[in-house]
Amino acid sequence: MRLHGVLPALAASVLLLAACAPVEEDTEPAAPETTSAEESPSDDACATDTLALKNAGRLTIGTDSPAFEPWFSDNDPSNGEGFESAVAYAVAEELGFGDDQVDWVKVPFNNSYAPGEKSFDFDINQISITPARAEVVDFSDGYYEASQALIALKGSPAAGATTVEELSGLKLGAQTGTTSLTVIRDVIQPEQQEAVFDDTNAAKQALNNGQVDGFLADLPTAFFITAVEIPKATIVGQFQPAGGEKEEFGLLFEKGSELVPCVNEALASLRDSGTLADLEQQWLSDVVDVPVLQ
Repeated sequence: MRLHGVLPALAASVLLLAACAPVEEDTEPAAPETTSAEESPSDDACATDTLALKNAGRLTIGTDSPAFEPWFSDNDPSNGEGFESAVAYAVAEELGFGDDQVDWVKVPFNNSYAPGEKSFDFDINQISITPARAEVVDFSDGYYEASQALIALKGSPAAGATTVEELSGLKLGAQTGTTSLTVIRDVIQPEQQEAVFDDTNAAKQALNNGQVDGFLADLPTAFFITAVEIPKATIVGQFQPAGGEKEEFGLLFEKGSELVPCVNEALASLRDSGTLADLEQQWLSDVVDVPVLQ
């Protein structure tokens, strides 16, 4: 189900959201400088036939399965529908690949940012850029600014909370390995042990079964769940990252990937042309003006 086909009915109550060595001195002649993720590569370096790819002539993209709405549609990343699928194909086009030159591989969320060799050129799966992850993998520039939100059943004790302190006595949960789980542990710090789920489907089931008072997910996912999947649920509020730093999703690469600068160039082009904003509006729609829990 496409998010943009469901959410316009809520448009009157929504606003646009603007669920990782030190270098020693060397007496040898300096080696030629390499292109960093912050530098703009030359046109030749990003020519399609010169890109450093897992499979020559094809772009291999990883994501988890199931692939959830509104980031993907019908659990099929290859259909180009859903925000992240659409972003992936837009990046592919900028790099010179047609849709028939893109291959998708299944990568469990926690495996994506584990150290070691990867089976993909980049992974797209609502992966927040964090210093700890960036120690063992590389990230592109951010393609979406995210925040975390709490989902609870309407009329429940959790639904009436207006501050973080009011959540301290509740049973809360989140998907394993996510920044949602980090928010529970570092920001909310509940008295009860948090519930940890393999995926969002398990969290939704636990909420419906009364096993948790609420669970956290990124805000667009929370909006989709409450508008489409669990209408009897509501978004209690959202959380700002500690220290006020923005949380951003980035495309994830094997550490040392030579593809990063070219993908950053592609993302910059998509941002400058308004394509990223258009895709966000199309697939994530306007997000409810959710209060910030403090």
